[in-house]
Amino acid sequence: MGFFSDFKASLMKGDVLSLATAVVIGAAFGKVINSVVTDVIMPIIGLITGGIDFTTKFITLDGKTYANLEAAQEAGAAVITYGNLVQAIINFVIIAFFVFVILRGAEATKKKEAAAAPAAPAGPSQEELLIQIRDLLKK
Repeated sequence: MGFFSDFKASLMKGDVLSLATAVVIGAAFGKVINSVVTDVIMPIIGLITGGIDFTTKFITLDGKTYANLEAAQEAGAAVITYGNLVQAIINFVIIAFFVFVILRGAEATKKKEAAAAPAAPAGPSQEELLIQIRDLLKK
């Protein structure tokens, strides 16, 4: 087989296709979660905290005070935007919670399916099979 045939065979394996599907679904899921965070949860957090927008919080390293982040950046000041870190942590916690809920639901579904599925009939043990093979070979 040639290089491209091997490459095609590798791409067509179930694991690669499953991974590709997971990446596409994950990207779409990320957009949904981002919308939930940006459009639903952060306004609620802003209401609770008195309208604070975490993404506008920053510290300048030059010791000067600026009206806003854009002004500090235009002045060329070194800026630590700790608000972006807070926002990223909030996003992470929310995404982790959603993933936990989905995985928990999937596990519950698997347990229900496993409980509902009839047990597979027990076949002969490995020793019994070896004895049968031995007896057949003797004949």
